[in-house]
Amino acid sequence: MRAASAIAAILFLSATSAFAQSPAGVQAATSTPQAPAAGTPAKWLFGAAVNTYVLPEESNFAQPIIKADRGWLHLETRYNYEARDSGSIWAGVNFSGGDTVEWAITPMFGGVIGDTDGVAPGYEGSLAWRKLEFYSEGEWVFDAGDSADSFFYNWSELSWAPVEWFRFGLVTERTRLYQTDRDIQRGLLFGGSYKRLNVTAYVFNPDDAKPRWVLSAGISF
Repeated sequence: MRAASAIAAILFLSATSAFAQSPAGVQAATSTPQAPAAGTPAKWLFGAAVNTYVLPEESNFAQPIIKADRGWLHLETRYNYEARDSGSIWAGVNFSGGDTVEWAITPMFGGVIGDTDGVAPGYEGSLAWRKLEFYSEGEWVFDAGDSADSFFYNWSELSWAPVEWFRFGLVTERTRLYQTDRDIQRGLLFGGSYKRLNVTAYVFNPDDAKPRWVLSAGISF
């Protein structure tokens, strides 16, 4: 836990000095960036988040994520995401549009190294209408050591924001980060934001005797 938090801090400081971006309102963990309007100079948009998994029968762990965007370019790095004690680096292309219904999609390609080694095509995307938003991210990890260990990961959520600073909704996850009897975890989410900060609590399988929690805290620039 302490090691993962330290890695998150190191990545955060490194990315801040590397990009020297202007402030922007990009959420760190739950949305894809909007492409700039035609003729508007592209600026670096930056977000960092740490997701903390609280598990009833396994050790808790932290999952730091850093994202950087400039116009069409998307860069991202993750740790403890595809597998424990494994990191990944991503590059992708941002697309967005819509008026009444706003959409954004970022196809990506990444490399994974650590306890799991391989390559992974993936995506991040969102669809928003009024106060309702659907967000999804997924990837197919091709394990370089053993093709039988290749797998598809997905995180999807549907949320409603009755006020600008609060949202709640449903979430699903397909992962190999921890052991369960279910292939797809499902649960509830409750999130709040203040200026550049956002915090969200997820409870998976709330009908179980020992549900699993994910606590996410992010900041954007």
